[in-house]
Amino acid sequence: MISRRDFLQAGAAASALVAASGLGPLNRVAAQQRLSQADILRFQPLGTLTLLYVADLHAQLRPVYYREPSINLGVGEVKGLVPHLTGKDVLAHFNLPAGSPMAHALSSEDFVALAKNYGRMGGFDRIATIIKAIRAERGEGNCLLLDGGDTWTNAWGALQTKAQDVVEAMNLLKPDAMTGHWEFTLGAERVKEITDKLPFPFLAQNIRDTEFEDRVFEPRKTFERGGAKIAVIGQAYPYTAIANPRWMFPKWSFGLREDDLRKEVEDARAEGADIVVLLSHNGFDIDRKMAGRVKGIDIILTSHTHDALPDVVKVGQTLLIATGSHGKFVSRLDLDIRDKALKGYRFGLIPVFSDAITPDAEMAALVAKHRAPFEKDLSRVLAKTEGLLYRRGNFQGSFDDVFTDAMLQVRDVEIALSPGVRWGASLLPGQDITFEDVTNACAMSYPQCYRTSMKGEMLKTVLEDVADNIFNPDPYLQGGGDMVRVGGMGFTIDPNATIGQRISNMTNLRDGKPIDANREYTVAGWASINEGTQGPPIWDVVSQYLTTKKTITPRPLDAVKVVNI
Repeated sequence: MISRRDFLQAGAAASALVAASGLGPLNRVAAQQRLSQADILRFQPLGTLTLLYVADLHAQLRPVYYREPSINLGVGEVKGLVPHLTGKDVLAHFNLPAGSPMAHALSSEDFVALAKNYGRMGGFDRIATIIKAIRAERGEGNCLLLDGGDTWTNAWGALQTKAQDVVEAMNLLKPDAMTGHWEFTLGAERVKEITDKLPFPFLAQNIRDTEFEDRVFEPRKTFERGGAKIAVIGQAYPYTAIANPRWMFPKWSFGLREDDLRKEVEDARAEGADIVVLLSHNGFDIDRKMAGRVKGIDIILTSHTHDALPDVVKVGQTLLIATGSHGKFVSRLDLDIRDKALKGYRFGLIPVFSDAITPDAEMAALVAKHRAPFEKDLSRVLAKTEGLLYRRGNFQGSFDDVFTDAMLQVRDVEIALSPGVRWGASLLPGQDITFEDVTNACAMSYPQCYRTSMKGEMLKTVLEDVADNIFNPDPYLQGGGDMVRVGGMGFTIDPNATIGQRISNMTNLRDGKPIDANREYTVAGWASINEGTQGPPIWDVVSQYLTTKKTITPRPLDAVKVVNI
C-alpha cells in the first residue's frame, strides 16, 4: 500500500503544482495523477502471515463521502489520546500535511474541497479488488480476513432484503470469521438463520442463552495460516441488550464477560495457539482498558466507535488496530511469528479511494443485481443541500438537524430527539438529497417516529443519562455513541462533570425561555427500544419534510454549548 512517506511526497507535490496554477489547495487532476491503485497497494511485506480487517461497513455497498468528526472528546485517562484527536490535532500527531490524501481520509479539515478533489471512498467492489490483490501477493494460505461487525444493516437494500444483499456480498469477499452488533437488530430468528448458513464462523464468546447460560455462538476458532496457529476470539457488542431493543433477542444475554475471555485466551494457548487475536466490537476505549486487564492477547481488532488510526496503539504487549467505518479503509497487518510468539509486525491502513481503484467485476455485478429492485426508490430526489450535511461528531451534526427539523414540523412538536448513531454518509454542498441518502442515515428495523409528551425534568434526565453513557470516565461504563441530537431546545454540557451535573441552561429555542422542569412538552423521536412503539417510519417523516422544503441551508451548530474541555 502507499506508505506515509509516499503520501507526504504526493501531497506536497500536488500542493505545489496547484499552488503554481492558482487553482486552490488541490484539484482532482493533481490528486489522481498522484493516486493510483499500485500506490495504494504498495507495501513492504513482513513475515509469512497477513491479517486483513474490515469493520463497521453498515451495509454501504457503494462508495460514499464520510466526514470524520471535528470533535471526539476523551475523558478521564484517555483525554487527549488517540482516537480522541481530531482536525488539525490528528494531522499533527501523525505528521500528515494538510491536503494530503491520508489527511483528507482521517480529518475533517477542509473536507468539502478535498472531497471534491479525491472523490468518494469505499465500495464493496473496490474492497474486493484490494483483498484479492493482497491474497494474490501473499498467497491465500498466508492471509486471514476478519470482519468486526456492524456489517449487515443500516442501508435500504439491507433492510428490504433482511441483510441478504450484504450477506452475499460478504460471502464473496470470503472472510474467515466475524462478530456483530447491529446484526442482532434483525431479530434472533433471522440472525440464526443467516449464521447457520455462513461459510465461516460467527464468533461471540460473550453471548449466552438466558435459560441455561449455554453459548449461542462459537466463542473462538483457530486457523492455521502462514505456518502459524492463530486463535481468533469473538467479542460481540457487550451492551446490545441495552442500546438496542431487548425484545428482538429476548433469550440472549450479553456482557463484557472478562473472566470468560481470560479462560478463552488460556484455553487457546493450551491448545497450541501461537498468537491470540480478539475480534472485538467493544469500542476502542473499552478495548484499551481490556488490553491492560486481560493478559495474553496479542492483537485486538477493535470496532464499534468508528475510529480510524494509521498506526498501531500498543498497550503492554497487545496491539490495537482500528480500521474506521463505511468501507473507507482496509487494515493490513503483516506478522512475523516465530518460536510460537509474535516477533514483529508491519501495519498499513489502506485508504479505499474509489476513483483510484478498479472495481472488481464480480462484486460490482452482484451489487448491481441486489440494488436493481430498489434503484428507482433509492435515486428519487427529495431536495438539494446548499451546505455540507454530515452526522459524525459528539454533540451536533448538520444532517441530524434535518432530522430534528423534520420531526418538529411534520409531527408538530416543540422538541425533537434523534439518536446519536455514528453511521450515515455525508453530502457535499450542491448535491441532490436522495431517498438513499436519507435511508443511509436511518434504515433500521425499529424506525417508528413517535409523538409523546415529557416534562422538563424528564428531558434533563434523558440528556444526563445519554451524557453519562458517552462521558463516564470508566470506559467499561461507556456505550460508544454520540450525544442525542435535540431540535427545538438548546443546552450547555460539561462532559467532565458527574452524572446529574453535566446538563444546564436548557432553553426552549422557540421562545427563548428556560425549560420548565414541571411543564409538559410535546416531543417527537425515533429509534425507541420499546416494543410496540407507534408512528410513521422516520424516513417518511424526513422525506415529506425535504419534499416540502426543496432546498436545505444548514445553520450554525450553536444550540449546544460545550464547556470545561
